[in-house]
Amino acid sequence: AVVSTQSTGTAKEYTEACSKLLAQISAAFNLVKSSTYQDIPTFMKEFYLDCPAALQRIEEGKPITVQDNQGNISKSIADVISLYITLCDKLQMDMRAKDELYTDLKCLSDVLDRMSNLPSDFEGKTKVYFWVGELDKLSAADTLDEEQVRQMVFDLESSREAFVRTLG
Repeated sequence: AVVSTQSTGTAKEYTEACSKLLAQISAAFNLVKSSTYQDIPTFMKEFYLDCPAALQRIEEGKPITVQDNQGNISKSIADVISLYITLCDKLQMDMRAKDELYTDLKCLSDVLDRMSNLPSDFEGKTKVYFWVGELDKLSAADTLDEEQVRQMVFDLESSREAFVRTLG
C-alpha cells in the first residue's frame, strides 16, 4: 500500500494510516529477518526496492507529519507565515478562482494540523478550515465574489496575527 500526504485527506488521516503501515512493516520484517536479511535496507537492496522516503519513515519509525512537528518546527512556522502572505497577495492581485487559491489554502490547513504546539482551539485553524470548506463547494473555475474576497482577506490576516501571537 502507498500512503502519501496527497493520497489521504488530512494530516491526521495520513498520520494514522502511515503509523498503521509502519507497525505492519515492523511485524512483517520480523518474520523474514535472518542472517541474509539482518535489516530492512539490506532487504530492500536485495529486492531492488528504491523508495528512500519510505525507508526514512521506516528507520525513524514515525510518519513525516510527526517528524515535521517535532524536528522542523522552524520550517513549519516559516511555511505557515509564507502561505498566509501568499494567499493574501493572490487575493489582492484579484486571483479569486478556486484553482488559484485551493492548493495553498489546503497546504496551510495541513501545516497547521501538524503543529501540535498550537492550542486545540486556535482560531486560525477554524478560519482556514472554513475557507477550505467553502472552496470545496466550488468547481475549479468558480470565483469568489467581492464580499467573499474581503472576508477571506480579513480572516487570513487576523489568523496570521493570532498565529504570530501564539509564538510569543
